[in-house]
Amino acid sequence: MVGSLLGTEVQRVEDPELLRGRGTYVGNLDIAGVLHLGFVRSPMAHALITGIDVAAAAAAPGVVGAFAAADLDVPIPPAFGGFNPLCARPPLATDRVRFVGEPVAVIVGESAAAVADAIELVDVDYEPLTVVADPEQALNPAAEQQFPELGSNVAGGFRDPAGADVLADAEVVVRARIENQRVAVVPLEGNAIAVEPGGPDQDYDVTVHVSTQMPHGLRDGVAEAFGWEPRRVRVISPHVGGGFGGKAGVVSEHAVAISAALRLGRPVRWVETRSENMQGMPHGRAQVQFAELGLRRDGTITGLRCRVIGDCGAYAGFGGSLALSSTRMMAQGVYRIPKISYDGVAALTNTTPVGAFRGAGRPEAAAMLERMMDLAAAELDLDPVVLRRKNFLVPESFPHKTLLGATYDSGDYGLPFDEALRLAGYEALRAEQARRIEAGEKVLLGIGTSAYVEITGGGAGEYAEVEVHENGARIKVGTSAHGQGHATSFAMIVSDALGIPLESVEFVQSDTAEVPRGGGTGGSRSLQIAGSAVQEAGELVLRKAKELAAARLEASVDDIELTGGGELGVAGVPSATIAWAELARAAAEDGDRLAADIDFAPGGATFPFGAHVSVVEVDVETGFVRPLRHVAVDDCGRIINPMLVRGQQHGGAAQGIAQALWEQVTFDADGNPEAGTLADYTIPSAADLPSFEVTNTETPSPLNPLGAKGIGESATVGSTPAVQNAVVDAVKHLGVRHIDMPTTPQRVWQAIQQGAAATHWQEPPAAFADLPARDETTPEDAEEAVV
Repeated sequence: MVGSLLGTEVQRVEDPELLRGRGTYVGNLDIAGVLHLGFVRSPMAHALITGIDVAAAAAAPGVVGAFAAADLDVPIPPAFGGFNPLCARPPLATDRVRFVGEPVAVIVGESAAAVADAIELVDVDYEPLTVVADPEQALNPAAEQQFPELGSNVAGGFRDPAGADVLADAEVVVRARIENQRVAVVPLEGNAIAVEPGGPDQDYDVTVHVSTQMPHGLRDGVAEAFGWEPRRVRVISPHVGGGFGGKAGVVSEHAVAISAALRLGRPVRWVETRSENMQGMPHGRAQVQFAELGLRRDGTITGLRCRVIGDCGAYAGFGGSLALSSTRMMAQGVYRIPKISYDGVAALTNTTPVGAFRGAGRPEAAAMLERMMDLAAAELDLDPVVLRRKNFLVPESFPHKTLLGATYDSGDYGLPFDEALRLAGYEALRAEQARRIEAGEKVLLGIGTSAYVEITGGGAGEYAEVEVHENGARIKVGTSAHGQGHATSFAMIVSDALGIPLESVEFVQSDTAEVPRGGGTGGSRSLQIAGSAVQEAGELVLRKAKELAAARLEASVDDIELTGGGELGVAGVPSATIAWAELARAAAEDGDRLAADIDFAPGGATFPFGAHVSVVEVDVETGFVRPLRHVAVDDCGRIINPMLVRGQQHGGAAQGIAQALWEQVTFDADGNPEAGTLADYTIPSAADLPSFEVTNTETPSPLNPLGAKGIGESATVGSTPAVQNAVVDAVKHLGVRHIDMPTTPQRVWQAIQQGAAATHWQEPPAAFADLPARDETTPEDAEEAVV
């Protein structure tokens, strides 16, 4: 709108506090008498526990308590996204351990040094069991079972009855086994919790300071586990150093810390070390995908068959179920595909549990489909750009109900695709690529494209309150920001609606005593849902203020309007105005507040989309890949603050490129992590990445009043396949058709040596045939569980 603050570049109001060293994290809270907590962790991936002796540790200097599971009786907290209750995880291992790093005992002491020393004194007897660290091997009927009572390592799964029939009328079928490798979340701050015990005579039974994305969800989980009413639990999240999906729900260490504080009657604190974080925080991705794409020879898609394994890790981690939910939901992508069959299975392995990571199932779907599009283009000798354009869903088809149950709200998939190609200078890049090949150069150019759609903002609604007081305004929201810019964007919405300056808008979040309810932050939901709640609450406050102003200015409510000076006045009467501070006092005199709260419920999930172009150089003698350029055109509906959107595009692209080129968590045959520290895990620095060229198209959503869609994860979805495609593209004239991620120099070099002799397909495990047929009458719920 003309004159609106919305849609303009506004500097983040959150940053000065952090830049001046005034950030407050769990690790630096000043809590009187706080004890330190540390865990004894299993060095074995799979073993029976035949004995735990904590006596020597308990007697060590500075130690206040040493407990195994039998000593502390910690309740099992509700699993975040758990889908098989038979695979419940005890907070401290009881009869067996199932991954390296699993906690088996806890030490509580007066200092971190005392705890570290005492951990070495705990004696645990293990009886080794056979380890299964590979999800494909885990599906072998003869594989060692994590939960013998299950009868297999299948935590869940289904198959579509159509199966191979969806490919029956294809003239060409391309097939590939694709690995979407396991990656670590690596937030700047790991898990951290400080617990202050209370009691029946105090305001709360427990106060929990915790680094989390979802304070209210954590409060409810704690209350359920320990048998309290939610109102008796206070959860406070101070500054949080990153989450990316890894800080959702009550984790085992949280439950143990609360139990220890209650047992000892003193505050306790646990701050995860980096090694603990790499071993214990749920990993992301971890899928093996068997995909078959059918086409006519002119490039028209006729059908898609997918059989996907999600690696749960130990204890049916939430991430394994993503292969059954959001990856399936988004498998059709941006294309017209008349027939789809999708089978999914979640496999248990003796590895770190898998959970959500930026995109949570949606990047995996896009990577699979976009890789298949490039394979098809190579098979048909078509430009990958031409093949994509030929099969895009058309704008006239929106809202579009896909074969897999998603209802795309709005879209024009060719718009960002064409813009990304224009910005990249696609034809000139192809000419330079051809020149290098013709000249016999050893450093070749690769150009990769991707087109994607993802799902955001599903699930429940969100709470917001807006209050105007004598000194400005206050916003309370149920989301929980940890770097996204909520304070800025929500203040912009209030300032735009009420005319109150940004610097006079206070922002309150992440304290369940101050904010009564909330869904937290995940699934790129915050602006479109919480922002809409803020906007509607602001409109209610304005309506209330107009009524107050009308009574005091002796005018009709319909004649009251906001003035340019941030006051309310009578239309056409410049002298008849009243300030917000006076209206706030007037409300107080009436025994009321000039405030309104609302629980906003969206009309459904939204579907951001976009296109990325990656340009890389590949040294054919060494396999070394250097990213040169990355162009991203992402459409997140209406944009409130372009600067915040750009920052999310940069961060998402950095993580997506890192997966394509460098990052991977691996385990040896005995289940030992091979990248358990940042010395081994190749997370990139800024020097490894190119400058990003990002822009946007805007296709508003009809499902919320802002017209907004999510942006926090979109660039992660689009960037990874573009980069992987670019690497393969650089050497496809040598017969190379596929290179699994990460596309390391060794893998690239090996692919070049094998050339056209390489095979990229093998029959999926037989376990897919034994899965129960999917009930087509079962309602889709993936739109309700976006994380």
